[in-house]
Formats: sequence, structure tokens, C-alpha cells
Amino acid sequence: MDPDTKALLTNARQGLLRLHKTLLDWERSHYERTHGRQSIGDLLNAFLQHPQFAWLRPMSQLIVRIDEMLADAAQPTAADAEGVLAQLRVLTSVGDSAEGDTRRYDQALQENPETVFAHRDLMALVSPSRQDDRPAST
Repeated sequence: MDPDTKALLTNARQGLLRLHKTLLDWERSHYERTHGRQSIGDLLNAFLQHPQFAWLRPMSQLIVRIDEMLADAAQPTAADAEGVLAQLRVLTSVGDSAEGDTRRYDQALQENPETVFAHRDLMALVSPSRQDDRPAST
């Protein structure tokens, strides 16, 4: 994997991990208002099985996919990395026509300043204009 692609994936992973943790903490607080304080084990079980956390699972899967790409001896290409970034942009899209998972993401952005900052930082790392500023690899 060329150094630029590796750096891009590494930065995307770090930003996505921060955003994911922020969203998980936010959703946990909502969950615990209804279900009471949860142990780590109970929270993990809820994250894996409860419908309230379902919208976060694709983000978790994307983090795992990035980890696999970074560890892959087959050397993922820049096109592979762009596919991951495209999926990341879909998962973190915002707008007036928010539906389903995107609506919940929008709600987190409206209610939690930490989510706003994590979203902003992630978008700065993976925006197409930032990628265009990278030197071309040979």
C-alpha cells in the first residue's frame, strides 16, 4: 500500500473511532435513561442486539474493514480506500431529508457538541478536496 493511501486510511480510522465513541456515549445515555445504568457487559450485549444501537453497527463494521485493509498483506489500492471513504461519507451524511440511521445521526449532531467536533474533524481528514491536495503517488 502506498504511503498516502495508508496515511489516509489511518487518519480516517482514527477520526471514525473518535466519532463512533462519541456517538456510542451519546446513545448509551439515551438508552440508560430508559433501561437504567448498564454494566459494560450489559451495554455490549445491548450494542450487539438492541435495535436502539443498530444504526451504529455499520460504522463499527467500517472500522473493522479499515483495520483489515491496514493489516492486509495483499496491499489494498487507492481505489479500495476510496470505496471505504465513500461508505464513510454515506454513514456521516447530514441533511434536511434525513431518514432512518441518518436521522439519528442528525439528532446526535443537534444534541451533542462533541459529535459536532468529531464529525468536523473527520470530514476535514477525508474530504475530497483534501485528498486532491495530496501529492500523486508514482
